[in-house]
Amino acid sequence: MHRVFFQEQNAKIIYGNTLTTTLIEPESIDLIVTSPPYNLDIKYTSSTDKLPYEEYLSFTKQWLKRAYQWLKSDGRMCLNIPLDKNKGGHQSVGADITELAKKVGFKYHATIIWNEGNISKSSAWGSWLSASCPYVIAPVELIVVLYKESWKKTSGSRKSDIVKDEFVEWTQGVWTFSGEKKSKIGHPAPFPVELPKRCIKLFSFVDDIVLDPFMGSGTTVVASKQNNRKGIGIDIDQSYCTLAMNRILSET
Repeated sequence: MHRVFFQEQNAKIIYGNTLTTTLIEPESIDLIVTSPPYNLDIKYTSSTDKLPYEEYLSFTKQWLKRAYQWLKSDGRMCLNIPLDKNKGGHQSVGADITELAKKVGFKYHATIIWNEGNISKSSAWGSWLSASCPYVIAPVELIVVLYKESWKKTSGSRKSDIVKDEFVEWTQGVWTFSGEKKSKIGHPAPFPVELPKRCIKLFSFVDDIVLDPFMGSGTTVVASKQNNRKGIGIDIDQSYCTLAMNRILSET
């Protein structure tokens, strides 16, 4: 099943499974920007998003190992994950995945709070006006910034394209911008182009290779190409590969 589904200058789509594909060379990737499955029972067409939590963490550890192998020694990863979840039991998802990444070998750099203003996440009270069982839900997500061996980036073109205002704003650890509408993109869990754009301009050089191992609707590849990087996306679902290809063709 593993094959190059689409390729043009600065954009490549791989139709295949991130856990088993052989189409990414070890130590070839400068930056990974991805939002892996959240295990919140989102209705993807080709994979289950409702694993028992320990199985979900086992799957997470498997793909983190692969990501680690693919990165260059000064490679980075921006990991968009939930802070926590309360669907099917309360879990500290962000903390658990960060700890798993460190066990795999990643080094921790920072956590960016993405304030996406999704008020629907804060509408379950548990108990109303009572201390019996109140729920606390923050309408934010995390972008955990990790790296392989060296934080200082020495490989690549050494050419940055970020401007002063962007650098000053984006190095503050709270980013506020809206999420993406599912209906607009045609995917059940898209993130907005603004998210990978910021990660790409802040953490990579022009012409670097940027990978999204859970490409979905192709947002990271779109942002990579728009910002003069080489984007690669992997997805297990052929219909999402088609969706991503069409977005690359129309938005870049």
